[in-house]
Amino acid sequence: MTSTDAPPTVLAVPLQHRFADELPELALPWQAEAAPEPRLLVLTEDLATELGLDPEELRSDAGLGLLTGTALPPTAQPVAQGYAGHQFGGYSPLLGDGRALLLGELVDTDARLRDLHLKGSGRTPFSRGADGRAAVGPMLREHVISEAMHALGIPTTRALAVVATGRRVQRETVLPGALLARVASSHLRVGSFQYARALAHQAGDLALLRRLADHAIARHHPEAAATGSPYVALLDGVIAVQARLVASWMHVGFVHGVMNTDNMTISGETIDYGPCAFLDAHDPAAVFSSIDHGGRYAFGNQPAVATWNLARLAEAMLPLLDEDEEGAVSVAQESLGRFRDLYADAWTEGMRAKLGLPGGLDRAVLTPLLAELEALMSSGRVDHTSFFRSLARLVRGDAEPARGVVLDLPAFDAWSERWLATGPDADAMDRANPVYVPRNHLVEEALTAATDGDLTAYQRLLEAVRAPYDERPGLERYALPAPADFGAYTTYCGT
Repeated sequence: MTSTDAPPTVLAVPLQHRFADELPELALPWQAEAAPEPRLLVLTEDLATELGLDPEELRSDAGLGLLTGTALPPTAQPVAQGYAGHQFGGYSPLLGDGRALLLGELVDTDARLRDLHLKGSGRTPFSRGADGRAAVGPMLREHVISEAMHALGIPTTRALAVVATGRRVQRETVLPGALLARVASSHLRVGSFQYARALAHQAGDLALLRRLADHAIARHHPEAAATGSPYVALLDGVIAVQARLVASWMHVGFVHGVMNTDNMTISGETIDYGPCAFLDAHDPAAVFSSIDHGGRYAFGNQPAVATWNLARLAEAMLPLLDEDEEGAVSVAQESLGRFRDLYADAWTEGMRAKLGLPGGLDRAVLTPLLAELEALMSSGRVDHTSFFRSLARLVRGDAEPARGVVLDLPAFDAWSERWLATGPDADAMDRANPVYVPRNHLVEEALTAATDGDLTAYQRLLEAVRAPYDERPGLERYALPAPADFGAYTTYCGT
Protein backbone atom coordinates (compact mmCIF):
# COMPACT_ATOMS: atom_id res chain seq x y z
CA MET A 1 0.00 0.00 0.00
CA THR A 2 1.42 3.38 -0.99
CA SER A 3 1.22 6.47 1.18
CA THR A 4 -1.74 7.73 -0.88
CA ASP A 5 -3.77 4.54 -0.48
CA ALA A 6 -6.54 4.71 2.09
CA PRO A 7 -6.85 1.73 4.43
CA PRO A 8 -9.76 -0.55 3.57
CA THR A 9 -13.05 0.12 5.28
CA VAL A 10 -13.79 -2.59 7.83
CA LEU A 11 -17.18 -3.68 9.09
CA ALA A 12 -17.55 -3.44 12.85
CA VAL A 13 -18.45 -7.11 13.29
CA PRO A 14 -18.01 -8.52 16.83
CA LEU A 15 -15.98 -11.58 15.84
CA GLN A 16 -14.88 -13.65 18.81
CA HIS A 17 -11.91 -16.03 18.87
CA ARG A 18 -12.97 -18.58 21.43
CA PHE A 19 -11.64 -21.61 19.55
CA ALA A 20 -8.27 -19.96 18.98
CA ASP A 21 -8.03 -18.92 22.64
CA GLU A 22 -9.09 -22.21 24.20
CA LEU A 23 -7.37 -24.60 21.77
CA PRO A 24 -4.27 -22.85 20.40
CA GLU A 25 -2.61 -26.20 19.67
CA LEU A 26 -5.31 -26.79 17.03
CA ALA A 27 -5.31 -23.22 15.68
CA LEU A 28 -2.64 -21.86 13.36
CA PRO A 29 -2.89 -18.06 12.90
CA TRP A 30 -3.17 -17.31 9.19
CA GLN A 31 -4.50 -14.78 6.72
CA ALA A 32 -6.62 -15.13 3.59
CA GLU A 33 -4.93 -14.35 0.31
CA ALA A 34 -5.95 -11.24 -1.59
CA ALA A 35 -8.93 -11.43 -3.92
CA PRO A 36 -7.99 -9.28 -6.94
CA GLU A 37 -11.54 -8.56 -8.13
CA PRO A 38 -14.08 -9.75 -5.54
CA ARG A 39 -17.66 -9.93 -6.76
CA LEU A 40 -20.63 -11.21 -4.77
CA LEU A 41 -22.38 -14.05 -6.59
CA VAL A 42 -24.97 -15.06 -3.98
CA LEU A 43 -25.83 -13.91 -0.48
CA THR A 44 -28.10 -15.80 1.93
CA GLU A 45 -29.97 -12.84 3.34
CA ASP A 46 -31.99 -14.63 6.00
CA LEU A 47 -28.81 -16.19 7.38
CA ALA A 48 -27.06 -12.83 7.42
CA THR A 49 -29.95 -11.34 9.41
CA GLU A 50 -29.93 -14.34 11.75
CA LEU A 51 -26.25 -13.59 12.45
CA GLY A 52 -27.02 -9.95 13.24
CA LEU A 53 -25.40 -8.78 9.99
CA ASP A 54 -26.85 -6.24 7.57
CA PRO A 55 -27.25 -7.78 4.08
CA GLU A 56 -26.76 -4.39 2.44
CA GLU A 57 -23.51 -3.82 4.31
CA LEU A 58 -22.30 -7.25 3.20
CA ARG A 59 -22.79 -6.13 -0.41
CA SER A 60 -20.49 -3.16 0.12
CA ASP A 61 -16.72 -3.13 -0.38
CA ALA A 62 -16.30 -3.48 3.37
CA GLY A 63 -18.69 -6.42 3.34
CA LEU A 64 -16.69 -8.09 0.60
CA GLY A 65 -13.61 -7.55 2.73
CA LEU A 66 -15.25 -9.51 5.53
CA LEU A 67 -16.56 -12.25 3.23
CA THR A 68 -13.13 -12.74 1.66
CA GLY A 69 -11.23 -12.41 4.94
CA THR A 70 -9.12 -9.58 3.56
CA ALA A 71 -10.49 -6.69 5.67
CA LEU A 72 -11.35 -7.91 9.15
CA PRO A 73 -12.13 -6.04 12.36
CA PRO A 74 -9.10 -5.62 14.64
CA THR A 75 -10.50 -8.12 17.14
CA ALA A 76 -10.45 -10.93 14.56
CA GLN A 77 -7.85 -13.68 14.89
CA PRO A 78 -8.31 -15.91 11.81
CA VAL A 79 -6.85 -19.40 12.10
CA ALA A 80 -6.49 -22.54 10.05
CA GLN A 81 -7.69 -25.47 12.14
CA GLY A 82 -5.60 -28.58 12.58
CA TYR A 83 -7.16 -32.04 12.58
CA ALA A 84 -6.45 -35.60 11.51
CA GLY A 85 -8.77 -38.10 9.87
CA HIS A 86 -9.46 -41.41 8.22
CA GLN A 87 -10.00 -40.85 4.50
CA PHE A 88 -11.58 -43.86 2.78
CA GLY A 89 -10.40 -45.93 5.74
CA GLY A 90 -6.77 -44.82 5.61
CA TYR A 91 -5.47 -42.72 8.50
CA SER A 92 -3.84 -39.34 7.85
CA PRO A 93 -2.24 -38.02 11.05
CA LEU A 94 -2.40 -34.38 9.88
CA LEU A 95 -4.95 -32.92 7.49
CA GLY A 96 -6.15 -29.52 8.65
CA ASP A 97 -7.64 -26.56 6.80
CA GLY A 98 -5.65 -26.66 3.59
CA ARG A 99 -7.84 -24.07 1.88
CA ALA A 100 -9.97 -22.74 4.70
CA LEU A 101 -9.88 -20.26 7.57
CA LEU A 102 -11.95 -19.83 10.70
CA LEU A 103 -12.49 -16.08 10.86
CA GLY A 104 -14.04 -16.39 14.31
CA GLU A 105 -17.35 -16.81 16.06
CA LEU A 106 -20.49 -14.67 16.11
CA VAL A 107 -23.36 -14.71 18.58
CA ASP A 108 -26.53 -14.88 16.52
CA THR A 109 -29.93 -13.33 17.31
CA ASP A 110 -30.92 -16.46 19.27
CA ALA A 111 -27.77 -16.15 21.43
CA ARG A 112 -26.14 -19.15 19.75
CA LEU A 113 -22.41 -19.15 19.02
CA ARG A 114 -21.77 -19.70 15.29
CA ASP A 115 -18.54 -20.09 13.33
CA LEU A 116 -17.81 -17.85 10.35
CA HIS A 117 -15.48 -19.81 8.14
CA LEU A 118 -14.00 -19.41 4.66
CA LYS A 119 -13.42 -22.11 2.08
CA GLY A 120 -11.15 -21.42 -0.89
CA SER A 121 -9.31 -18.53 0.77
CA GLY A 122 -5.82 -19.63 -0.32
CA ARG A 123 -2.99 -21.85 0.77
CA THR A 124 -2.20 -22.55 4.41
CA PRO A 125 0.63 -24.62 5.92
CA PHE A 126 -1.85 -27.55 5.84
CA SER A 127 -2.26 -27.36 2.05
CA ARG A 128 0.15 -30.22 1.27
CA GLY A 129 1.11 -28.75 -2.10
CA ALA A 130 -2.40 -27.76 -3.20
CA ASP A 131 -3.25 -24.21 -4.26
CA GLY A 132 -5.80 -23.60 -1.48
CA ARG A 133 -8.27 -22.10 -3.90
CA ALA A 134 -11.71 -23.10 -5.14
CA ALA A 135 -13.72 -22.65 -8.32
CA VAL A 136 -17.13 -21.09 -8.84
CA GLY A 137 -18.91 -24.40 -9.56
CA PRO A 138 -18.00 -26.34 -6.39
CA MET A 139 -18.67 -23.35 -4.15
CA LEU A 140 -22.09 -22.76 -5.67
CA ARG A 141 -22.76 -26.50 -5.33
CA GLU A 142 -22.15 -26.27 -1.59
CA HIS A 143 -24.40 -23.22 -1.38
CA VAL A 144 -27.40 -24.69 -3.21
CA ILE A 145 -27.25 -28.13 -1.62
CA SER A 146 -26.75 -26.84 1.91
CA GLU A 147 -29.70 -24.47 1.37
CA ALA A 148 -31.78 -27.42 0.17
CA MET A 149 -30.80 -29.46 3.21
CA HIS A 150 -31.70 -26.58 5.51
CA ALA A 151 -35.10 -26.24 3.84
CA LEU A 152 -35.64 -30.00 4.24
CA GLY A 153 -35.09 -29.61 7.99
CA ILE A 154 -31.81 -31.55 8.00
CA PRO A 155 -29.05 -30.20 10.30
CA THR A 156 -26.40 -28.59 8.13
CA THR A 157 -23.72 -25.99 7.82
CA ARG A 158 -24.94 -23.13 5.64
CA ALA A 159 -23.34 -20.89 3.08
CA LEU A 160 -23.61 -17.20 3.91
CA ALA A 161 -22.16 -16.14 0.56
CA VAL A 162 -20.22 -17.15 -2.51
CA VAL A 163 -17.77 -14.55 -3.79
CA ALA A 164 -15.96 -14.68 -7.11
CA THR A 165 -12.32 -13.79 -6.44
CA GLY A 166 -11.19 -12.64 -9.88
CA ARG A 167 -8.52 -15.33 -9.90
CA ARG A 168 -8.30 -18.19 -12.37
CA VAL A 169 -7.99 -21.67 -10.87
CA GLN A 170 -6.26 -24.55 -12.60
CA ARG A 171 -8.13 -27.84 -12.41
CA GLU A 172 -8.71 -30.13 -15.41
CA THR A 173 -9.21 -26.79 -17.17
CA VAL A 174 -8.76 -23.19 -16.09
CA LEU A 175 -11.84 -22.08 -14.13
CA PRO A 176 -13.02 -18.84 -12.50
CA GLY A 177 -12.13 -18.79 -8.82
CA ALA A 178 -14.47 -18.27 -5.88
CA LEU A 179 -14.66 -18.72 -2.16
CA LEU A 180 -17.44 -19.66 0.21
CA ALA A 181 -18.28 -18.02 3.52
CA ARG A 182 -19.68 -20.86 5.62
CA VAL A 183 -21.57 -20.77 8.90
CA ALA A 184 -21.63 -23.69 11.32
CA SER A 185 -22.41 -24.41 14.95
CA SER A 186 -18.70 -25.21 14.99
CA HIS A 187 -16.13 -26.99 12.86
CA LEU A 188 -15.25 -29.54 15.54
CA ARG A 189 -15.11 -32.98 13.98
CA VAL A 190 -14.11 -36.53 14.80
CA GLY A 191 -10.76 -35.71 13.22
CA SER A 192 -10.25 -32.91 15.75
CA PHE A 193 -10.35 -35.49 18.54
CA GLN A 194 -8.07 -37.84 16.62
CA TYR A 195 -5.49 -35.09 16.24
CA ALA A 196 -5.78 -33.98 19.86
CA ARG A 197 -5.38 -37.58 21.05
CA ALA A 198 -2.21 -37.94 18.99
CA LEU A 199 -0.77 -34.71 20.40
CA ALA A 200 -1.73 -35.79 23.91
CA HIS A 201 0.05 -39.12 23.38
CA GLN A 202 3.20 -37.32 22.20
CA ALA A 203 3.13 -34.97 25.17
CA GLY A 204 2.20 -37.64 27.69
CA ASP A 205 -0.49 -35.28 28.94
CA LEU A 206 -4.27 -35.38 28.49
CA ALA A 207 -4.77 -31.65 29.06
CA LEU A 208 -5.39 -30.79 25.39
CA LEU A 209 -7.78 -33.71 24.83
CA ARG A 210 -9.66 -32.76 27.98
CA ARG A 211 -9.87 -29.09 26.94
CA LEU A 212 -11.19 -30.09 23.52
CA ALA A 213 -13.85 -32.28 25.11
CA ASP A 214 -14.82 -29.49 27.51
CA HIS A 215 -15.03 -27.07 24.59
CA ALA A 216 -17.26 -29.50 22.67
CA ILE A 217 -19.52 -29.99 25.69
CA ALA A 218 -19.92 -26.25 26.20
CA ARG A 219 -20.73 -25.62 22.55
CA HIS A 220 -22.85 -28.62 21.61
CA HIS A 221 -23.78 -30.91 24.47
CA PRO A 222 -24.04 -28.74 27.61
CA GLU A 223 -26.33 -31.28 29.29
CA ALA A 224 -23.31 -33.61 29.51
CA ALA A 225 -21.61 -31.26 32.00
CA ALA A 226 -24.26 -31.96 34.63
CA THR A 227 -23.76 -35.73 34.56
CA GLY A 228 -21.42 -37.79 36.68
CA SER A 229 -19.47 -38.84 33.58
CA PRO A 230 -19.44 -35.81 31.26
CA TYR A 231 -17.11 -37.31 28.65
CA VAL A 232 -19.16 -40.47 28.35
CA ALA A 233 -22.23 -38.26 28.02
CA LEU A 234 -20.46 -36.27 25.31
CA LEU A 235 -19.75 -39.44 23.33
CA ASP A 236 -23.36 -40.54 23.80
CA GLY A 237 -24.57 -37.13 22.63
CA VAL A 238 -22.52 -37.25 19.43
CA ILE A 239 -23.71 -40.78 18.72
CA ALA A 240 -27.33 -39.69 19.15
CA VAL A 241 -27.14 -36.64 16.87
CA GLN A 242 -25.28 -38.56 14.19
CA ALA A 243 -27.84 -41.37 14.27
CA ARG A 244 -30.60 -38.86 13.63
CA LEU A 245 -28.59 -37.04 10.97
CA VAL A 246 -27.78 -40.10 8.88
CA ALA A 247 -31.37 -41.32 9.14
CA SER A 248 -32.52 -37.98 7.74
CA TRP A 249 -30.10 -38.38 4.81
CA MET A 250 -31.58 -41.76 4.05
CA HIS A 251 -35.12 -40.38 4.11
CA VAL A 252 -34.43 -37.89 1.32
CA GLY A 253 -32.02 -40.02 -0.73
CA PHE A 254 -28.92 -37.94 0.02
CA VAL A 255 -25.50 -39.47 -0.61
CA HIS A 256 -22.75 -37.57 1.18
CA GLY A 257 -20.01 -39.17 -0.87
CA VAL A 258 -17.03 -38.48 1.39
CA MET A 259 -17.86 -39.63 4.93
CA ASN A 260 -14.29 -39.40 6.19
CA THR A 261 -13.83 -38.86 9.91
CA ASP A 262 -12.72 -35.29 9.24
CA ASN A 263 -16.17 -34.72 7.69
CA MET A 264 -18.21 -35.94 10.68
CA THR A 265 -19.12 -33.10 13.02
CA ILE A 266 -19.47 -33.21 16.79
CA SER A 267 -22.55 -30.97 16.46
CA GLY A 268 -24.47 -33.38 14.20
CA GLU A 269 -24.53 -30.97 11.25
CA THR A 270 -23.89 -32.07 7.68
CA ILE A 271 -20.57 -30.66 6.48
CA ASP A 272 -18.63 -30.67 3.19
CA TYR A 273 -20.75 -30.84 0.05
CA GLY A 274 -18.06 -32.00 -2.35
CA PRO A 275 -18.89 -35.26 -4.17
CA CYS A 276 -22.45 -35.40 -2.87
CA ALA A 277 -25.66 -36.13 -4.79
CA PHE A 278 -29.33 -37.00 -4.44
CA LEU A 279 -30.72 -40.27 -5.71
CA ASP A 280 -32.91 -40.38 -8.74
CA ALA A 281 -33.40 -44.16 -8.90
CA HIS A 282 -33.59 -45.70 -5.44
CA ASP A 283 -30.46 -47.84 -5.17
CA PRO A 284 -28.64 -48.81 -1.96
CA ALA A 285 -25.46 -49.34 -4.00
CA ALA A 286 -25.54 -45.86 -5.56
CA VAL A 287 -22.11 -44.16 -5.63
CA PHE A 288 -21.45 -40.82 -7.31
CA SER A 289 -17.95 -39.88 -6.14
CA SER A 290 -15.20 -40.20 -8.73
CA ILE A 291 -12.77 -41.52 -6.10
CA ASP A 292 -15.05 -43.99 -4.30
CA HIS A 293 -14.02 -46.95 -6.42
CA GLY A 294 -15.01 -49.59 -3.88
CA GLY A 295 -18.38 -48.13 -2.92
CA ARG A 296 -17.33 -47.50 0.67
CA TYR A 297 -19.64 -44.50 0.90
CA ALA A 298 -22.54 -45.87 -1.15
CA PHE A 299 -26.03 -44.73 -0.20
CA GLY A 300 -26.93 -47.89 1.70
CA ASN A 301 -23.56 -48.02 3.50
CA GLN A 302 -23.94 -44.65 5.22
CA PRO A 303 -25.31 -45.95 8.56
CA ALA A 304 -22.51 -48.52 8.83
CA VAL A 305 -19.87 -45.93 7.95
CA ALA A 306 -21.26 -43.59 10.60
CA THR A 307 -20.86 -46.37 13.16
CA TRP A 308 -17.26 -46.92 12.03
CA ASN A 309 -16.46 -43.21 12.27
CA LEU A 310 -17.99 -42.98 15.74
CA ALA A 311 -15.83 -45.89 16.82
CA ARG A 312 -12.80 -43.79 15.82
CA LEU A 313 -14.14 -40.96 18.01
CA ALA A 314 -14.54 -43.38 20.91
CA GLU A 315 -10.96 -44.60 20.40
CA ALA A 316 -9.67 -41.03 20.55
CA MET A 317 -11.64 -40.37 23.73
CA LEU A 318 -10.72 -43.59 25.55
CA PRO A 319 -8.43 -41.96 28.15
CA LEU A 320 -11.31 -39.67 29.15
CA LEU A 321 -13.92 -42.41 29.48
CA ASP A 322 -12.24 -44.38 32.26
CA GLU A 323 -8.82 -44.37 33.88
CA ASP A 324 -8.58 -48.12 33.32
CA GLU A 325 -8.08 -48.94 29.63
CA GLU A 326 -10.14 -52.11 29.76
CA GLY A 327 -12.92 -50.25 31.53
CA ALA A 328 -12.75 -47.44 28.95
CA VAL A 329 -13.09 -49.93 26.08
CA SER A 330 -16.11 -51.48 27.77
CA VAL A 331 -17.73 -48.05 28.22
CA ALA A 332 -17.04 -47.15 24.59
CA GLN A 333 -18.49 -50.41 23.32
CA GLU A 334 -21.63 -49.91 25.36
CA SER A 335 -22.08 -46.39 23.98
CA LEU A 336 -21.40 -47.45 20.39
CA GLY A 337 -23.86 -50.30 20.76
CA ARG A 338 -26.65 -47.75 21.13
CA PHE A 339 -26.18 -46.39 17.62
CA ARG A 340 -28.05 -49.24 15.94
CA ASP A 341 -31.24 -48.74 17.96
CA LEU A 342 -31.02 -44.95 17.85
CA TYR A 343 -30.62 -45.01 14.09
CA ALA A 344 -33.39 -47.59 13.64
CA ASP A 345 -35.76 -45.52 15.77
CA ALA A 346 -34.98 -42.31 13.86
CA TRP A 347 -35.25 -44.00 10.47
CA THR A 348 -38.50 -45.76 11.40
CA GLU A 349 -40.06 -42.57 12.74
CA GLY A 350 -39.12 -40.69 9.59
CA MET A 351 -40.51 -43.43 7.36
CA ARG A 352 -43.70 -43.49 9.39
CA ALA A 353 -44.10 -39.80 8.60
CA LYS A 354 -43.26 -40.29 4.92
CA LEU A 355 -45.97 -42.95 4.68
CA GLY A 356 -48.52 -40.95 6.64
CA LEU A 357 -48.92 -43.72 9.19
CA PRO A 358 -50.75 -43.12 12.45
CA GLY A 359 -48.78 -42.92 15.68
CA GLY A 360 -48.72 -46.01 17.84
CA LEU A 361 -48.97 -48.41 14.90
CA ASP A 362 -48.04 -51.91 16.07
CA ARG A 363 -44.45 -52.83 15.22
CA ALA A 364 -45.69 -56.18 13.93
CA VAL A 365 -47.51 -54.23 11.20
CA LEU A 366 -44.98 -51.41 10.71
CA THR A 367 -41.76 -53.41 10.39
CA PRO A 368 -42.80 -55.65 7.47
CA LEU A 369 -44.46 -52.72 5.70
CA LEU A 370 -41.17 -50.82 5.70
CA ALA A 371 -39.04 -53.83 4.77
CA GLU A 372 -41.27 -54.78 1.85
CA LEU A 373 -41.42 -51.19 0.61
CA GLU A 374 -37.63 -50.97 0.60
CA ALA A 375 -37.45 -54.18 -1.48
CA LEU A 376 -40.06 -52.90 -3.94
CA MET A 377 -38.28 -49.54 -4.34
CA SER A 378 -34.86 -51.16 -4.82
CA SER A 379 -35.96 -53.83 -7.28
CA GLY A 380 -37.95 -51.34 -9.34
CA ARG A 381 -35.35 -48.54 -9.06
CA VAL A 382 -38.22 -46.13 -8.59
CA ASP A 383 -37.49 -42.42 -8.34
CA HIS A 384 -36.79 -41.91 -4.65
CA THR A 385 -38.35 -38.45 -4.35
CA SER A 386 -41.40 -38.55 -6.60
CA PHE A 387 -42.42 -42.07 -5.57
CA PHE A 388 -43.45 -40.96 -2.08
CA ARG A 389 -45.48 -38.09 -3.51
CA SER A 390 -47.19 -40.58 -5.84
CA LEU A 391 -48.11 -42.71 -2.82
CA ALA A 392 -49.97 -39.71 -1.40
CA ARG A 393 -51.90 -39.54 -4.68
CA LEU A 394 -52.72 -43.22 -4.27
CA VAL A 395 -54.28 -42.44 -0.90
CA ARG A 396 -56.43 -39.85 -2.66
CA GLY A 397 -57.59 -42.45 -5.19
CA ASP A 398 -55.12 -42.01 -8.07
CA ALA A 399 -53.10 -45.22 -8.11
CA GLU A 400 -51.50 -45.02 -11.55
CA PRO A 401 -48.50 -42.77 -10.78
CA ALA A 402 -47.27 -45.27 -8.18
CA ARG A 403 -48.36 -48.48 -9.95
CA GLY A 404 -46.85 -47.26 -13.20
CA VAL A 405 -43.26 -47.30 -11.92
CA VAL A 406 -42.99 -50.54 -9.92
CA LEU A 407 -41.89 -53.79 -11.52
CA ASP A 408 -43.72 -56.32 -9.37
CA LEU A 409 -47.33 -55.17 -9.55
CA PRO A 410 -48.86 -58.09 -7.60
CA ALA A 411 -46.40 -57.52 -4.75
CA PHE A 412 -47.01 -53.78 -4.80
CA ASP A 413 -50.78 -54.18 -4.83
CA ALA A 414 -50.62 -56.57 -1.88
CA TRP A 415 -48.35 -54.16 -0.01
CA SER A 416 -50.48 -51.10 -0.77
CA GLU A 417 -53.65 -52.89 0.38
CA ARG A 418 -52.08 -53.51 3.80
CA TRP A 419 -50.69 -49.98 3.94
CA LEU A 420 -54.01 -48.36 3.02
CA ALA A 421 -55.70 -50.40 5.74
CA THR A 422 -53.69 -48.41 8.33
CA GLY A 423 -55.45 -45.20 7.27
CA PRO A 424 -52.50 -43.12 5.96
CA ASP A 425 -52.88 -39.33 5.94
CA ALA A 426 -52.12 -37.94 2.47
CA ASP A 427 -51.80 -34.34 3.66
CA ALA A 428 -49.29 -35.39 6.32
CA MET A 429 -47.36 -37.25 3.64
CA ASP A 430 -47.11 -34.11 1.51
CA ARG A 431 -45.66 -32.29 4.52
CA ALA A 432 -43.00 -35.00 4.93
CA ASN A 433 -42.09 -35.71 1.31
CA PRO A 434 -40.43 -33.03 -0.83
CA VAL A 435 -41.46 -32.25 -4.37
CA TYR A 436 -38.08 -30.69 -5.15
CA VAL A 437 -34.55 -31.73 -4.29
CA PRO A 438 -31.37 -30.57 -6.08
CA ARG A 439 -31.63 -33.01 -8.99
CA ASN A 440 -28.18 -33.84 -10.26
CA HIS A 441 -28.82 -32.88 -13.88
CA LEU A 442 -30.30 -29.56 -12.81
CA VAL A 443 -27.37 -28.85 -10.49
CA GLU A 444 -24.91 -29.49 -13.30
CA GLU A 445 -26.92 -27.38 -15.72
CA ALA A 446 -27.00 -24.50 -13.28
CA LEU A 447 -23.31 -24.74 -12.34
CA THR A 448 -22.19 -24.92 -15.96
CA ALA A 449 -24.10 -21.76 -16.79
CA ALA A 450 -22.90 -20.01 -13.62
CA THR A 451 -19.28 -20.85 -14.44
CA ASP A 452 -19.86 -19.07 -17.76
CA GLY A 453 -21.29 -16.07 -15.91
CA ASP A 454 -25.04 -16.70 -16.12
CA LEU A 455 -26.74 -17.24 -12.74
CA THR A 456 -30.30 -17.42 -14.09
CA ALA A 457 -30.62 -21.23 -13.94
CA TYR A 458 -28.89 -21.26 -10.56
CA GLN A 459 -31.34 -18.78 -9.04
CA ARG A 460 -34.28 -20.73 -10.45
CA LEU A 461 -33.00 -23.97 -8.93
CA LEU A 462 -32.42 -22.20 -5.62
CA GLU A 463 -36.00 -20.91 -5.70
CA ALA A 464 -37.33 -24.45 -6.11
CA VAL A 465 -35.31 -26.17 -3.40
CA ARG A 466 -35.77 -23.45 -0.79
CA ALA A 467 -39.47 -24.40 -0.56
CA PRO A 468 -39.21 -28.14 -1.22
CA TYR A 469 -42.67 -29.22 -0.03
CA ASP A 470 -44.71 -26.62 -1.92
CA GLU A 471 -45.66 -27.75 -5.41
CA ARG A 472 -45.73 -24.69 -7.68
CA PRO A 473 -46.73 -24.12 -11.30
CA GLY A 474 -43.85 -23.43 -13.63
CA LEU A 475 -41.44 -25.67 -11.70
CA GLU A 476 -42.54 -29.01 -13.17
CA ARG A 477 -39.12 -29.89 -14.58
CA TYR A 478 -37.57 -29.48 -11.12
CA ALA A 479 -39.68 -32.41 -9.88
CA LEU A 480 -38.59 -34.81 -12.63
CA PRO A 481 -35.65 -37.23 -12.65
CA ALA A 482 -32.83 -36.83 -15.12
CA PRO A 483 -33.59 -37.62 -18.76
CA ALA A 484 -32.21 -40.90 -20.09
CA ASP A 485 -29.48 -39.18 -22.07
CA PHE A 486 -28.01 -37.62 -18.90
CA GLY A 487 -26.20 -40.91 -18.30
CA ALA A 488 -24.27 -42.02 -15.23
CA TYR A 489 -23.53 -39.19 -12.83
CA THR A 490 -20.07 -38.58 -11.36
CA THR A 491 -19.11 -35.91 -8.84
CA TYR A 492 -15.71 -34.55 -7.88
CA CYS A 493 -14.33 -33.03 -4.70
CA GLY A 494 -13.46 -29.73 -6.39
CA THR A 495 -9.83 -29.52 -5.25
